[in-house]
Amino acid sequence: MKRNRVKQLLRTGQPVIGTWLSLGSIVAARFLARIGFDYLTVDVEHTLAGMETTTHMLAAIADAGCVPLVRVPAGRHDHIKRMLDNGAYGVVVPMVNTPEQAREATLACRYPPRGNRSVGGSVHALNFEATPAEYYAAADEEILCILQCEHIEAVRRFDTVFGHEGVDAIFVGPNDLAASLRDREGRSPSPQALEEVLAEILQCCRRLSIPAGIHTFSIDEARQRIAQGWQFIAINSELRFMMETARQVVEALRDYPCAQETARY
Repeated sequence: MKRNRVKQLLRTGQPVIGTWLSLGSIVAARFLARIGFDYLTVDVEHTLAGMETTTHMLAAIADAGCVPLVRVPAGRHDHIKRMLDNGAYGVVVPMVNTPEQAREATLACRYPPRGNRSVGGSVHALNFEATPAEYYAAADEEILCILQCEHIEAVRRFDTVFGHEGVDAIFVGPNDLAASLRDREGRSPSPQALEEVLAEILQCCRRLSIPAGIHTFSIDEARQRIAQGWQFIAINSELRFMMETARQVVEALRDYPCAQETARY
């Protein structure tokens, strides 16, 4: 049975780099899985991707040797079960704000007696190049359960919310975290205030010996976060990569003199 390389790297304190897939494109997943990312996360929280498309994307990613993850719509048992049974190597669970939400997610990721994941499915074993029996015996050690810390209330109760067995990493969505820090007039926090909260989260993760992750939006920012000690690094999404590059081309060429204007006869 194939090992979950991302889980192995996180356990040894090393960083991993991946991106988000938000377009529901199987073809894009096939190409990006061969670029060299450690993992790709299919986002089904905020996107149009359905179960069948997601299943094919997970297979394409796994067959290319990359680690396929899914951000589920919520940490419900049924959401997590379907993604794992259809081939995800792990889940990213959004908006975890209470111990009960954290516990529901971690238990759903593991079979009894460690959890309450239902025994079933078929293609999960294919993505691990295993027989069903091999998968059921080893899945608990390979599946990643990554919980998102996205609200200041979760930060204030960090140990209570996240400090129990089965949490493989904490992942910060900076946009939602910043939104939770708005004042009564709706003003966003200063960059310094947000950085202070991020530093607190990183310190909490270190205290609990849980790898910390964060979404970044440039190479320089990703390098900065790795230097600070963040391990589970996401950079952009396939949509953002496409739009940023296209925008750069348009801006560079929009005012460029055309050949007719520059020709000399």
